Amino acid sequence: MTARDFAIRYGFLLLLLGMVGLFGWLQPGFLTVPSAVFILQSVAITGILALGVTCTLVVGGFDLSIGAVATSALMLAAYVMVVWEMGALAAVGLCLLMGAGVGLVNGLLIVKMRVPDLLATLGMMFVLIGLQRIPTEGNSIATGMALPGGGVAQGTFSPAFLALGRYRLWDVVPLSVVFLLLVAVLVWVFLELTRHGRLMYAIGSNAQAAALAGTNVGAYRIGAYVISGTLAALGGILLAARLGRGDVASGNNLLLDSVAAALIGFAVLGASRPNAFGTAVGALFVGILLQGLTMLNAPYYTQDFVKGAVLVVALVFTFALTGRGARARA
Repeated sequence: MTARDFAIRYGFLLLLLGMVGLFGWLQPGFLTVPSAVFILQSVAITGILALGVTCTLVVGGFDLSIGAVATSALMLAAYVMVVWEMGALAAVGLCLLMGAGVGLVNGLLIVKMRVPDLLATLGMMFVLIGLQRIPTEGNSIATGMALPGGGVAQGTFSPAFLALGRYRLWDVVPLSVVFLLLVAVLVWVFLELTRHGRLMYAIGSNAQAAALAGTNVGAYRIGAYVISGTLAALGGILLAARLGRGDVASGNNLLLDSVAAALIGFAVLGASRPNAFGTAVGALFVGILLQGLTMLNAPYYTQDFVKGAVLVVALVFTFALTGRGARARA
């Protein structure tokens, strides 16, 4: 193995280990169990959304609506329990149906109406941002809030629902981290070990060839967006359970962090393609980076710059060193 091949395959993992060592040296409190638990909890929601984006990347698409879907799920869950005074099961079910429905609409716009994926999901993002604010006139949702039509919201968040975001196994591991691990394993198994996953990769590589081989390209592309929307809604549910209220501004950074994690995954082990394992490592990388910068008291306004710089480096490993970009242009 040449030095170049070694850099392509293991360079990003070495960068990750070096970053952990640097933060641990500069701030000893970084290498502690509470810090590790906080990092895992912070990346759980981002990672779940990023895994949904990964599914759309596999079929050659892209989903810009995931952040808006997650925030809409957060607001819907709060509205169902606080305003409609329904239980946890109804809130979770309605949120997942909403996410799947949004993904279905995205897929139909892209496949049937031939709207470019970036434009379709960008339009959906703005639609959802507006819809989630209309029922409460732009206000957050909490018990005792004044309702637009008069009266006061009497419902409360179900303890069972709050446990989804706050319960810790053995008083250490947040339940949201368990959800991330389960979703990551399921997505990895689906994409890497099943016939359907291999067909999705074939579609992303050459949709025309896949269609000539008898693959229902449209159905698989729509399915990828349904998966993305459903996982985004799951992330919103977990965020609502953690916060215990419907905060309209709580999901502002979800889109950028999730997309960064999914794209960084291209560089993990030199995969040069969207993959569930790389996405999970990418989400962990983003969480470690932000936690380290926070513990070093780095100004908040520098964090996006640092994330962007890291993303550029990861993409250089993926495209420039491997020559994948040149082959794609050819």
